[in-house]
Amino acid sequence: MQPRLLLLAVFVAGLVTLGVELTASRLLGNVFGTSNLVWANIIGLILVYLTAGYFIGGRWADRSPRPSTFYALLTWASFTSGLVPLVARPVLGLAAQAVEHLDAAVMLGSFASVLVLFSLPVTLLGCVSPFAIRIALKETGEAGRTSGRMYAVSTMGSILGTFLPVLWLIPAIGTARTFLALCLPLMAVGFVGLWMNDRARFLRLLWMPLLLLGLSWVALQGGIKSTAGQIFETESAYNYIQVVERDGVRSLLLNEGQGIHSVYAPGMRATFGTWDFFLSAPYWNAPPTPPVPVARIGIVGLAAGTIAKQYTSVFGEIPIDGWEIDPEIVDVGRRYFEMVEPNVNVIVADGRWGLAHSEALYDVIGVDAYRLPYIPWQLTTQEFFQEVRAHLSPRGVLVINVGRTPDDRRIVEAMAGTLQSVFAAVHVVDVPASLNSILYASVSKTGRAYLEENYQLLASQGADPLLIDVLGRTLANLQPTPVVSTVFTDDKAPIEQLTNSIALRFIFSGDLNILR
Repeated sequence: MQPRLLLLAVFVAGLVTLGVELTASRLLGNVFGTSNLVWANIIGLILVYLTAGYFIGGRWADRSPRPSTFYALLTWASFTSGLVPLVARPVLGLAAQAVEHLDAAVMLGSFASVLVLFSLPVTLLGCVSPFAIRIALKETGEAGRTSGRMYAVSTMGSILGTFLPVLWLIPAIGTARTFLALCLPLMAVGFVGLWMNDRARFLRLLWMPLLLLGLSWVALQGGIKSTAGQIFETESAYNYIQVVERDGVRSLLLNEGQGIHSVYAPGMRATFGTWDFFLSAPYWNAPPTPPVPVARIGIVGLAAGTIAKQYTSVFGEIPIDGWEIDPEIVDVGRRYFEMVEPNVNVIVADGRWGLAHSEALYDVIGVDAYRLPYIPWQLTTQEFFQEVRAHLSPRGVLVINVGRTPDDRRIVEAMAGTLQSVFAAVHVVDVPASLNSILYASVSKTGRAYLEENYQLLASQGADPLLIDVLGRTLANLQPTPVVSTVFTDDKAPIEQLTNSIALRFIFSGDLNILR
């Protein structure tokens, strides 16, 4: 029984270690986003804590190589792991307000504070494997076999800990309760070991599960965030999702909540945001354009369907294929954003994969797949844009939403350079009062003169007022197309590094008024 229990302890500890690391990313991602900077800090500090645990655990085991000490260690590791989301909750609440108001000092302080909370539980989890090896080792001639077995079992647990939180626990019960679901089995193993080896210590530590469950019952009442106007929140395998309603307009927020991914209000047509500018795409071509200039469109990053709704409103029930990787967002779109247009074919899939497997030809393909602050790198490369062009008609136009800051346009320039390597013409339009630019790339040679002529023709014909307004705004905010040699490829697309540099420079500049 004892050897099997020891192996079980190592297996569950490995599961909890990786599970805590991945769940930590969601705990922080709900407030700070899921940028590479967040991930790098989580992974780096977790490894530091584990390194300390391996060192401390080895020395501790040599000084007290008793099963009772080992199983008490498990109970403390599980107890402190379960406390993390409870102690972090008020800190993250403060951090959420700081992120909303872009208070850099509070953001960084909160972020560091939460990461420090993981130091004790992860260090204790790091102690488990060397301690278990010391207990299991009977003679030095078996050292290699014993340590190999322990690390193999621990790694098997880690494999399960990699998939279990992301694919099942977090979407099913939420981030905070996932910590409990991970730590309680480890605590149970610890208490079984103490019952078998030291019943006095078993009784002395019985307060742990009672206190942990009691604190959880109190602390986890209510939602994850209390954003003004929030009417819905949930966690999916991919995102923390919020729906906020202010002044009668619903907005879809993801993760840290800085970006608005879709908007909706009954009867609302113009959003005065990035979505409107997607309507201009067909009119870069030479006039005259037919009353319905698109036979079919594709949208990579459908979200809750704002772009699809606008195209349907202006051009009628044209076929629209929309790719959205997160099925929970699709459900939210249908429930809260009236994404029920019969002409919209929702495809739950990665956008690049979905487009590559589509047999359709499109007149417009829109790409609006931000995972703030990044465009997914696989949607920024020459190879992806070649795939897009292969799915466009001779008059086809690609439209993509790209981030920037008032004085740093490096991403716009890099994307323009990559698009110019594939398409006949590229145009850049800045979205007013935002940190976004819209890039249009056309299969045939297009230009401002065509857009102006189409605008004048539509105005004289009494076309849809929204369409005329959007074309006017597009012309008014047209920027010179940068001529650069940068080309992102599947082999080298440093979009994350570039975005990190721009975002940090912007945050620490203190010039954040444009977002307020």
